[in-house]
Amino acid sequence: MSLPLILEPEQLQGHLDDPSVRVVDVCRYDVFLQQHIPGSVHVEYPHIVRHAPPVMGLLPDKEMLARVLSHLGITPETHIVAYDDEGGGKASRFLWTLDCIGHTSYSLLNGGLHAWANEGYPRDTHVTESNPTTYEVQYKQGPSCDLQYVKSHLADPNVRIVDCRSAGEFHGSVVRAARGGHIPGAVNFDWVNAMDQQRNLRIRTSNELEPMFAKLGITPEREIILYCQTHHRSAHTYIVLKSLGFQLLRGYPGSWSEWGNKAELPVEAG
Repeated sequence: MSLPLILEPEQLQGHLDDPSVRVVDVCRYDVFLQQHIPGSVHVEYPHIVRHAPPVMGLLPDKEMLARVLSHLGITPETHIVAYDDEGGGKASRFLWTLDCIGHTSYSLLNGGLHAWANEGYPRDTHVTESNPTTYEVQYKQGPSCDLQYVKSHLADPNVRIVDCRSAGEFHGSVVRAARGGHIPGAVNFDWVNAMDQQRNLRIRTSNELEPMFAKLGITPEREIILYCQTHHRSAHTYIVLKSLGFQLLRGYPGSWSEWGNKAELPVEAG
């Protein structure tokens, strides 16, 4: 399958009946029942993350993820197209999770349900039943990193830590953990800045994005560690950077829900 990582609605339309493609809806279930891409199957976002309060947004247990993928009728050979109705955060988190198990045959629907619906592509309310498969899950090193990995690379000039939360969260005026602020040395790229509000929340062009990232020292020769509150928003930036050709990418799933709640870890604010 040679579908691009960032897939346009017109490209997907020609593959809706392709048995090697599985379209996965990561919207809320009530939205899915109201309207969805024909033939798509739905996954609940809480089923693809694990919580260990106060740490949220961890990778799911491999047994849980195996059940989800098997229920969706996915095999290791399936090309997955994911979409949501919030600009791609949930869908991107699903795709990053696939990266973590070595399933790299996937695409993000550019603009998600916003682009699909607003531009007149067909929608359905019929719930498609998938034929269950048996998907065996094994996590691999690379796309994910833990707290100790981040801590050990704070002073590494070859690593850029990117905080994808809002400016208020980054600077510490908005506090969503025991402490406010950011990981020392991190730069702030609010994930919504990658979205084009005038083009149904599509990802901005490379000509727009590359200068924005370069200004922050986010360049392909560096290893990029991405985080937000729960690696939801930062998963979107992970996919955006991957689409630009970045290869040294890691998501930190514990993110600020872990770092900001550990009193012994250093924090910067302001």
